[in-house]
Amino acid sequence: MATSVEKTGSSTNNNPALEPDTDSPDNPAHEFAEFGAGCFWGVELAFQRVVGVVKTEVGYSQGHVPDPNYKLVCSGSTNHVEVVRVQFDPQVCPYTNLLSLFWSRHDPTTLNRQGGDVGAQYRSGIYYFNETQARLAQESKEAKQLELKDKKVVTEILPAKKFYRAEEYHQQYLEKGGGQGNKQSAGKGCTDPIRCYG
Repeated sequence: MATSVEKTGSSTNNNPALEPDTDSPDNPAHEFAEFGAGCFWGVELAFQRVVGVVKTEVGYSQGHVPDPNYKLVCSGSTNHVEVVRVQFDPQVCPYTNLLSLFWSRHDPTTLNRQGGDVGAQYRSGIYYFNETQARLAQESKEAKQLELKDKKVVTEILPAKKFYRAEEYHQQYLEKGGGQGNKQSAGKGCTDPIRCYG
């Protein structure tokens, strides 16, 4: 039970949720990238379609409760973000390609919300795995801010913390048909509009 976990989100040595993500890609030549951009279903499908992305998983990160589930995250009490963790081949897909898609998929100026989805789990975030990713993320945020002029970009850029894989029914949700059984293509290079539904 995680009832005595600190609510402040400050780092503690005995809270695994606040530790760095130490998972490794399946292939040592590949890298991880991680993004929060609202509901993870549509964001995951967008990344699945990218040439050079070899695997995607949706889950929860950046919160202070170990082993959270969807219901707990949606309660707003854990500070987790709905994230997509992307495994990619940097020789085929530069990290900057992933950043470009990230910015195109959501509104980075709305704090803790994307459209009708409201709550801290829908916040905009880039969670980096190395200093190169951190630098490129910051540069891309500055470029986005220049583009948007007077609208403030609220995207957080932080080290990737422990990744908790979401329940199986969330994985590749739209590719599998979502709640309505309408499967959407995850084919590489597919440009069909992404329809998000429960």
